Amino acid sequence: LAVGRGSGMDAAWAPSPGGCELVQSIMDCTGRWLSSIPGNLRGDTEELFLDDNTIQVLDNASLLLYPQLWHLSLTRNRLQLIEPGAFLSSQGLQVLSLADNLLFTNYSLTAAALSALPALRTLDLAGNQLTEDMVAVLVSNLSSLESLSVARNIIMRLDSSILTNLTQLLELNLEKNYIFEIDNAFEGLQRLQRLNIAYNYLPCLVGFGLTQLRVLNVSNNVIEWFLTLESDDLFELEVLDLSHNRLLFFPVLPRQSRLHSLLLQDNRMSFYQRLPNGTSLANVTVQFLIIDGNYTNTTTVRLWEDLCHSNLSSLRLLDMSQNQVWGLPDDFLAQMPSLTHLKLNQNCLEAFHLSGEDPLAMLTELDLSQNQLAELGVKVGVGDILPNLQLFNLSTNRLQALPPGIFTRTRKITTLDLSRNRVDLCPQPGEAESLPCVDIRGVQTLTHLSLAGCGLQGLGSRPFQGTSLTHLDLSDNRQALSGDLGWLQDLVLTLRVLSLRNTSLSSSAVDLSALNGLVRLDLSGNSLAAFPSSLGTLRLRSLDLRDNCLPALPPDVARAPLGTSLRELYLSRNPYNCCTLGWWDALQRAEGLRVPDGREVTCRHGSRALSPGALPEPVLQSCRWQTADLALLYLVLALPTCLTLLVAFVVVFLMLKEKLLKMVKTRCGVSSPY
Repeated sequence: LAVGRGSGMDAAWAPSPGGCELVQSIMDCTGRWLSSIPGNLRGDTEELFLDDNTIQVLDNASLLLYPQLWHLSLTRNRLQLIEPGAFLSSQGLQVLSLADNLLFTNYSLTAAALSALPALRTLDLAGNQLTEDMVAVLVSNLSSLESLSVARNIIMRLDSSILTNLTQLLELNLEKNYIFEIDNAFEGLQRLQRLNIAYNYLPCLVGFGLTQLRVLNVSNNVIEWFLTLESDDLFELEVLDLSHNRLLFFPVLPRQSRLHSLLLQDNRMSFYQRLPNGTSLANVTVQFLIIDGNYTNTTTVRLWEDLCHSNLSSLRLLDMSQNQVWGLPDDFLAQMPSLTHLKLNQNCLEAFHLSGEDPLAMLTELDLSQNQLAELGVKVGVGDILPNLQLFNLSTNRLQALPPGIFTRTRKITTLDLSRNRVDLCPQPGEAESLPCVDIRGVQTLTHLSLAGCGLQGLGSRPFQGTSLTHLDLSDNRQALSGDLGWLQDLVLTLRVLSLRNTSLSSSAVDLSALNGLVRLDLSGNSLAAFPSSLGTLRLRSLDLRDNCLPALPPDVARAPLGTSLRELYLSRNPYNCCTLGWWDALQRAEGLRVPDGREVTCRHGSRALSPGALPEPVLQSCRWQTADLALLYLVLALPTCLTLLVAFVVVFLMLKEKLLKMVKTRCGVSSPY
């Protein structure tokens, strides 16, 4: 905590006599191994933080010296007991955090202490091993509470007797308990606006009628049904999170509400108007038998048409990802004219149809990835389609083409993900376009394009002409760089990020020097045996060279324009030569350069893989011999031989000296006849 009140908010922390830190009227005693509240702190302390200590008891005299206290935090102590008179001198206490303690041991005495706090607004009792009965006792006299957390306890069942008298409560957190049943537990909480029951074991929510609630989080339960009371009352509900449950059908929502975010991710939902085999269940209904004490009610619901009773005109976010949706009911999206974000990824969709007449004019993000889409239909002859769409994710489907001109009618599209579809890009006008293809030429708003894993067979026909791409992903296309690289000229002025990972790039002669605006380049997963010389003039900030066949980098790489601009360099999983690591030492000295995978970088010496920063002395000695000057090496090797021959010659000469002289005299001393 580094904030304060008054004009001295920028004052530095100052030590206090208790070993705590003080700024203005805030005292921080976190992690001081305190077994009790210090008695020598400033008397005008208003906020006191005692988290991560070993306090077990808060006795009646603990807070007598701090009458102005309004915020007290005792999180993560060993607190077992708060004596009944502990807060008598702190009547102004508004915020109290007792999370992660052992209050279950003496909860009744602690409850008596809490009842003496008439101004308490926020209470955190999370992680205290409390049952529902203990909670009922602890909060029974806290009618002033506005926020209560009893998360991470062992509450199993809630009824109307647990939370009585909390008439001012605005926020309630019950997450991570063991709740499997709720019986009218919230009916008396007329001001409750935020309710969190995530990570429990609720099997269903039937008869939902909390009209004043604005945010409801029941994610990560085992809910199969969500049914709202049949009522024409206006529900204030704005956010409903039913994600990570076992919903079988789309929830039956209030007829009138202010709902703007509906989260249904990771359920088992489907619509049964049409089945994959063509069967129709248009007249099938489901009957819910609701038993409440002696009262029995039967509700009949048609599996999709009853959705029309819900007013979803204010809905802006709908997340139905990770379900079992084969198709959407007729006019399903027509109920959502304000929708801006639609997520249908990871379903079983085989077709999806767009039309200028659909009410999705406000949609900015559409995610249809990881389905079984073989067709994306567009109604012919209409005007703009999804005129506000900016992000379109179609990755991991079975698409081979898109409707001609689709992106000329989505006038604000900036991001398109077509990765892992068997698509090809349309060639330059005037060339053959008989095969199915995707045409993005002239889409000036498009800045991010992913074509990873599309099986592209070369890009030699300028498919990016007229675009303003800044991010391009061509990874996992082994033939993408085969043939002419003329397509680069259309991206020279705009491209900033390029991924060529796993594109079978083996020649360092590939010239990327024209892309002088690049700041991030991914060349990992290729077969580069030498550092591409064209990179030396670029001013990249991030370069990925992992998983190649590089034995070394240029010795002057750190001094080149590339080396001075780089801030991030990935180098691991290359067979570097341990005896040519001058470039590595230069990179280590380069200012501002980071090698995130530096610990994974190894070099080869024989059959050994070694860390370049800690080479053994025998390896260094061997490398010195290998890198020595060859002329000097030959001289050193030849010199002993020459000396040996010279010595041998001298010895032989001395041994045969007299005989040789006599032989010379004998031959030269005899006069020759004339």
